[in-house]
Amino acid sequence: MKESFLHYIWQFQYFNKEALTCADGQPLTIFKTGIQNTNAGPDFQSAKIKINEIEWAGSIELHVKASEWNDHNHFRDQAYDNVILHVVWVDDKPVYRSDKTRIPTLELKGKVDGSIILSYKELMESAQPIACHNALPSVDRLLISSMIDSSLVKRLESKADAVMETVRRNNNDWDQTIFELLARNFGFKVNSEPFQQLARSLSYKIVLKQADNLVQIEALLFGQGGFLEIEIGDEYYQLLRREYNVLKSKYSLSPTIKKAQWKFLRLRPANFPTIRIAQFSSLLYLVKNIFSVLIETNESSALKNLFLVNQSTYWIEHYQFNKRAKTPVAGLGASSVDNLIINTVAPILVAFGKAKDDQDFVDKAIRLLQELKPEKNTIIRKWASLNVHPTNASDSQGLIELYNNFCVPKKCLDCRIGAALLKPGKSKP
Repeated sequence: MKESFLHYIWQFQYFNKEALTCADGQPLTIFKTGIQNTNAGPDFQSAKIKINEIEWAGSIELHVKASEWNDHNHFRDQAYDNVILHVVWVDDKPVYRSDKTRIPTLELKGKVDGSIILSYKELMESAQPIACHNALPSVDRLLISSMIDSSLVKRLESKADAVMETVRRNNNDWDQTIFELLARNFGFKVNSEPFQQLARSLSYKIVLKQADNLVQIEALLFGQGGFLEIEIGDEYYQLLRREYNVLKSKYSLSPTIKKAQWKFLRLRPANFPTIRIAQFSSLLYLVKNIFSVLIETNESSALKNLFLVNQSTYWIEHYQFNKRAKTPVAGLGASSVDNLIINTVAPILVAFGKAKDDQDFVDKAIRLLQELKPEKNTIIRKWASLNVHPTNASDSQGLIELYNNFCVPKKCLDCRIGAALLKPGKSKP
């Protein structure tokens, strides 16, 4: 038995309330269960009950065992003095407020339908990555869609919060922020960390000053990325190295990462960090003031065209310095472009919309996701095996959030699907 299950039972009143009494035999009537409290203090606030003929308004506290009231030192905390009812699974001990008055207790053991307990136990003990694996086909599709939509909103809000942390660290500089976030996502997970370190070590204002010279942009990025520290015979490498030394002196720069931090192992040459840096350089060269451009671009097709860049000629012919490719190295592919829009543009739009209190930007982010193809990854394949198929990136983002933040930690009681399966009268999972 977990306390979260008691919260669920209390919130939806899934217990026998016929001739309800407190543990000491006093008749109990529940008028309002209260509002669940997500902050410090009692679990439910603004509840209303009647014990005997006296009505009480205040808070409800829940524990598996009544004695946990003392274990958690609530008897010392005046914040719990307004608790009007202690709801427990097992009433193993009378408990008191800080003023020594005894708290009425409701014991739920024996009052909850056994089928609900069994269904909950089977969900919690399921070995499947998605606990409701067996019961999901019986769930109403509208309910599943509703949970996917709410999970998408949660995911976008979480990503927007991370964007705002970066904005605050950059003293409200949105240009620098999107420069850093784009760089991180050009690393495509494997090299996201060194890419982000690279961008943080370099002011976007400096990049803009060299924005009309692709060679100098490449020199800045490869130099700050630790790729230009040694002497090798490649002519283009030597050119970038000379340019970087001039720019390093001019702007008082120094590399903050080493070449060894970049990962090449088990990557196809087209995904090598050298190629991604070259592609990022081309984007910065072709699209000036990138934040304004991305914020003002309304169609996914136009955004895709912005990101469908080819790297410079050298990097079409080479995949590392001084290492010529046998075949031309491709530019950014369609799936990579979609990835950048999903993980950079959409969160930026949501964050900017919240910062400006303008819902239009949030709606635009969702619309862009709806115009993109669904992602293909391990999580989406798990859902597909249960006949849950996303139709666009909005759906796939919602499913990823649902899996990572509800299924993996088994927060079934916080999920509309799980809550529906535990509702009395429903089939067991």
